[in-house]
Amino acid sequence: MPMRTIVSWNTMIACHNNHGEYVESLNLFLQIFRQGLMLSEFTLSSVLCACAEKMAVYECRQLHCLALKIARDSNVFVGTALLDVYAKSYMIGDSCRIFDHLPEKSSVTWSSMVSGYVQNDLHEEALVLILKSQQMGLEWTKFTLSAALSACTALAATIEGTQLHSIVVRTGFDLDIFVATALIDLYAKCGHIKEAWHVFSVVEEKNIVLWNAMIAGFSRHARCLETMILVEKMKNMDISPNEVTYVSVLSACSHAGLVECGRYYFNLMTEDDKLQPNVLHYSCMVDVLGRSGFIYEAWELIENMPFAPTASIWGSLLSSCRTHGNLQLAKVAAEHLFEIEPENAGNHVLLSNLYAARKQWEEVAVMRKHLKDNGVKKEKGKSWIEVRDRVYVFVVGEYNHPMISEIYMKLEDIRKEMKKLGYKTRSDCDHHDVAEEQKKELLGQHSEKLAFAFGLISLPPGVSIRINKNIRVCGDCHAFLKLASKISGREIIVRDVKRFHHFCGGLCSCKDFW
Repeated sequence: MPMRTIVSWNTMIACHNNHGEYVESLNLFLQIFRQGLMLSEFTLSSVLCACAEKMAVYECRQLHCLALKIARDSNVFVGTALLDVYAKSYMIGDSCRIFDHLPEKSSVTWSSMVSGYVQNDLHEEALVLILKSQQMGLEWTKFTLSAALSACTALAATIEGTQLHSIVVRTGFDLDIFVATALIDLYAKCGHIKEAWHVFSVVEEKNIVLWNAMIAGFSRHARCLETMILVEKMKNMDISPNEVTYVSVLSACSHAGLVECGRYYFNLMTEDDKLQPNVLHYSCMVDVLGRSGFIYEAWELIENMPFAPTASIWGSLLSSCRTHGNLQLAKVAAEHLFEIEPENAGNHVLLSNLYAARKQWEEVAVMRKHLKDNGVKKEKGKSWIEVRDRVYVFVVGEYNHPMISEIYMKLEDIRKEMKKLGYKTRSDCDHHDVAEEQKKELLGQHSEKLAFAFGLISLPPGVSIRINKNIRVCGDCHAFLKLASKISGREIIVRDVKRFHHFCGGLCSCKDFW
């Protein structure tokens, strides 16, 4: 072109951005700047978008200064781009300051700020901002709703998520791919797998992201058969599984003990020229083998991996060694874990529990002393339940709850009914060096049991009891909740750190393999 206007330059920068060529965008901007052309708000906002994708904080700071000098910092396009790049660079404080001082805010500005909070794990702040925008009567976009639903997912805020779903339907965004994917993720992670399936089935044009969201949901809820059926159905519709798909299906196989299926899908992926197995796939495969007792095969897979094993892979092997009592390989896995993440108390606890199961109390004492000397604290187990829009948290041996007397009385009534059905406390699930009766007493005060009893007292008859946990459900609590679901006639849904357990009629969705 013999002559280029700022519009021509802006268009070229936007083209590079659209093709993911962000470095080229920045280089073009340098040429504009050196030629002394008058910069428009579109020039700055476009090049800031490039900075956001590259998380180029240093360049963003310089552009921010330039915007101040040429009095473009108050422009809605520039301000929105600035707060977006700061948020993506985990500088949320700067994003908040820009948002607060912008004289004019578009729907994109509000959406970017909500997304920024979600990206920085400030989920409650995101929902507060959503509420504020609703009170102001602002129009929500599909991106705003997707970000808000992601915040609800992270907080397991089912009620708020359901309210947003009704707004989604009213605004006509229920068929949008982005919003539908967020809704599936929300319902699946909050224990409502049927609702997730309903959202999935309504959307006619499905992309790989939507399929993966539903497959991951089934996998998380121990619906291994449904997971594999959906993968095969997707393939029949000429949509090729990607890396994310294989992580979900391998995870489903590991939690169902389907070793041959796991081997089949892992080999299928390695034979696909378009896919390259990554550390997550190897971690899942180690889990598939280890959980089912193929400890040495899992160890061999780790030895022959094309890259260095991560903490997740060693942790999976250590967990399997604890389950199957393999002390030799447990020590090997633990040594690597102590080196990679010395501050993680969970690794010390896993090895300590293995010693405790073998009644090697001296070794247990050494492990606990090491934790104490290094100031590493074990995460305290807790459970929480939502009743009438309020969340109640319980810890083991809880005595601060205002209804604690009624809770323990209810637990005692349930235990009496259970004894008639042959229930016996599994004292082997407690790893303290104390008398048998004391172990039974400690197990009887586990947080999920207290949360269940409170739910039984507080929720109307027939309503499902939903409990969240920050650590894995122990074997005794698992057996307890199975019988409790039969005695109470209630469905009990427990979300622990690993997966969902659906207890109903004396059975669990995990089929006692978790």
